Amino acid sequence: MTTKPRPASAWPGRPLRADSPPRRNPPAQTAGASMPQDGLDNTPNNAPSDTVRLSKRMSELGLASRREADAWIEQGWVLIDGVPAVLGTKVSAHLPAARITIRKVAMHQQAAQATILLHKPVGYVSAQAEHGYTPAVALIKAESRWEECDAPRQFSPAHLRHLAVAGRLDIDSTGLLVLTQDGRVARQLIGEDSDVEKEYLVRVSLSDASVRHTGEEDVQAAFPESQLALLRHGLMLDDQPLRPAQVEWINPQQLRFVLREGKKRQIRRMCESVGLRVTGLKRVRIGHVRLGALPLGTWRYLRDDEQF
Repeated sequence: MTTKPRPASAWPGRPLRADSPPRRNPPAQTAGASMPQDGLDNTPNNAPSDTVRLSKRMSELGLASRREADAWIEQGWVLIDGVPAVLGTKVSAHLPAARITIRKVAMHQQAAQATILLHKPVGYVSAQAEHGYTPAVALIKAESRWEECDAPRQFSPAHLRHLAVAGRLDIDSTGLLVLTQDGRVARQLIGEDSDVEKEYLVRVSLSDASVRHTGEEDVQAAFPESQLALLRHGLMLDDQPLRPAQVEWINPQQLRFVLREGKKRQIRRMCESVGLRVTGLKRVRIGHVRLGALPLGTWRYLRDDEQF
């Protein structure tokens, strides 16, 4: 026996209309479904919440390097509102330093870290040895410490461990080189957001051999003002525009540069692009710290009252 299908109006419930969409059961609600998950807000665009790792926030506040902060947190030396933090703790991206407490043992450990100022000679590489050249750290030894260094700190071989070069000088350059165990100092000087000034004295000649001559040449008189303006702003290196720089003549053969960035061989490449050849380069200042009377090849500790 064949059973005929019942008309739509005969089905239980509300009668169906030809233009009505099919009915679906609502999804089941689960406990906690309205709470943010995986650190994300329940917003239509699923935007990340405004939180960061505690170690990152401590680094931004200048309290410690990220690696240092993680080590302290793991030791239980960091508290938020009086409660010990755990590794991986997330905090507000705007958490004030006043809410972070660092135990004294961590502060003492940090204070023991050394920052060394060296007057690097030509012929030494800033970081690791390469092509048979000697790294600048080889000059850091008890007998080469400047006799007028007045920092109340005894030299220890431990001060040579994990020294980072905070702003390199190429092998042909001389002047102030900073080597530090303190991640805060390294971030301040070479971090992506660093805005610390570096001052250089740069001796130059004209690149075009046809206009060079023996003896002292008046490079300043022969160098177009428009090219000097380019050195100050308008050049690109590595397909990126350079930040504005201070550039001025201090004598007919020497320029003074003040930069707020440090690309590889930057000044030499800047000069080459405008027809100048660098014949001597010396860094004399980083931030508020000057090379001063520190003799060539000697070093001293950064004093507690000095800040970059």
